[in-house]
Amino acid sequence: MKNTIKIKKYSGALVDFDLDKLIQSLRNSQANEELVQSIAKEVQNKLFDGITTKQIYQMAYKKLKRKTTPSASRYKLKKAIMELGPSGFPFEKFIGKIVSHEGFKTEVGVIVQGHCVTHEVDVVAINDPKHYMIECKYHNTQGRVNNVRIPLYIQSRFKDIEKQCKKDEKGKYNFHQGWIYTNTRFTSDAIDYANCVNLKLVSWDYPPGSSLKDKINKYRLFPITTLTALTKSDKTKLLKKGFVLCKEVCENPQILTDVGIDKKKHKKILKNAKELSEGL
Repeated sequence: MKNTIKIKKYSGALVDFDLDKLIQSLRNSQANEELVQSIAKEVQNKLFDGITTKQIYQMAYKKLKRKTTPSASRYKLKKAIMELGPSGFPFEKFIGKIVSHEGFKTEVGVIVQGHCVTHEVDVVAINDPKHYMIECKYHNTQGRVNNVRIPLYIQSRFKDIEKQCKKDEKGKYNFHQGWIYTNTRFTSDAIDYANCVNLKLVSWDYPPGSSLKDKINKYRLFPITTLTALTKSDKTKLLKKGFVLCKEVCENPQILTDVGIDKKKHKKILKNAKELSEGL
């Protein structure tokens, strides 16, 4: 009977509740299986027709948080990335950190001359002799998708820059490919077009095995917004100082004092940050 309950997605669409999806999302938090099954059952028993996916998430998150802080932090990863806003700049820095971890030299917010006009490139990734133009499409609300217009636009910008690079062989940059990173999803048309023109796409869940969430979990590069003890004001203060990773807070604990975060919370914050950064 429970599986016939209709739940409301962020888009407003009503769909059947899928217990397996809830269980998998809880498993992604790396909570132990006993806790996963227990929370899934508790949440399922409180469902009613028309309940929103946001309400279901909040129930599961609160139950996880009471049991295990690291798992709660990992469970809220998608929401935490959306808290990097309202502007897209912290997300650009965050992507720069991920790409840098993969062995590239990176620059964030670079003005590059194209053949027709100048362009501001969100992230330049360099692995000599190849350079890559990375555009970041950040959304701070659920349910937003990137349709084919996004890669069409980015590819046209890349081609303008590439043409100038070929014309000026002694220039600072030598771009070989355009990339797009987003914290939401791409439509199938966007993916098909990007594959056709050799434009690399990375979204929340694409490509399989190397998506944004895969990279974050693999490298343990969690954003500071996953830290459960931080208030919205605390997060804003750290982001304004250029800190986007839990790892950076572990390496520079003095920053908590510098930005005026309550000293009573420091130990808890640092413990949570270390658990996430070191996979404890």
